[in-house]
Amino acid sequence: MSASKLRIFSYLPNPRVWKSVFAARLGGIEIDVIGDKPPALSGWLWDLNPRQLGEEERDPTGPHARTSKRGFSTTLYKTDAFLVAHPFGTVPAAFAPGTDLGIFESNSILRATARASAHPTLYGRDGYEASRIDSFLDADLVFGREAQVYLLDLTSSRDPSASHQRMAGAYDFFLSGIESALGASPFLTGDTLTLADIAFACDLAQFLREGHYTAHLTSFDLDLISRDLSSAFPRVLGHLRALTELPEFHELKRYLRWYYAVLEEAGSSAEASR
Repeated sequence: MSASKLRIFSYLPNPRVWKSVFAARLGGIEIDVIGDKPPALSGWLWDLNPRQLGEEERDPTGPHARTSKRGFSTTLYKTDAFLVAHPFGTVPAAFAPGTDLGIFESNSILRATARASAHPTLYGRDGYEASRIDSFLDADLVFGREAQVYLLDLTSSRDPSASHQRMAGAYDFFLSGIESALGASPFLTGDTLTLADIAFACDLAQFLREGHYTAHLTSFDLDLISRDLSSAFPRVLGHLRALTELPEFHELKRYLRWYYAVLEEAGSSAEASR
């Protein structure tokens, strides 16, 4: 990774990392992203300069071996320097250009990207507009946290009933606010696309992965939380689809291709039953 650019280490693909990727494209700057599929990250050294480990280096009794706490079920290898830069020990993990300064949490990395780009409107035209954007980013963070716990339950054999209930409340609260905001302007904070729109699209797209686990939910007599998204929050879905049509968001369009296919199939079935 280049020392002259913002560097991000994460599992990939990851819509939370795409927040900064999209902002960098819109802002006309380059960032470095490195990583691997989630299971493969147990074979990496999480360091100021992350790298893949050789087989002989993967020693669970070695000085860098750590017991994973969130999202991973195997031993991870993290250096002390990495944990100084990233005290919570999570990814995505970013590093400021030319330094060992760690930046964590996807929305904070997103803000850092926008500041580096000097784009005139992505992070607001003044401090008050930036604070308005921050309000959406903070609400988005609560939604994203609940989604992370919920999706981890869905990918395990655990009963997701408790996280499903919390997620349903967070989903309704967050999307009700987004739906309301979009009734007043074409973008979340006004007439231009900002970090608020980017974060919303990426975190909602990641949450919609619940659709891959319908069978698991059904086994616990649970419905998809997003089942009525198109009818309950039409502006939300319309905004998501419009954003994924932007060339800067092409990864997100590909990521959601399966979901749009499900929507089209559901629409066709509803039309045929009339």
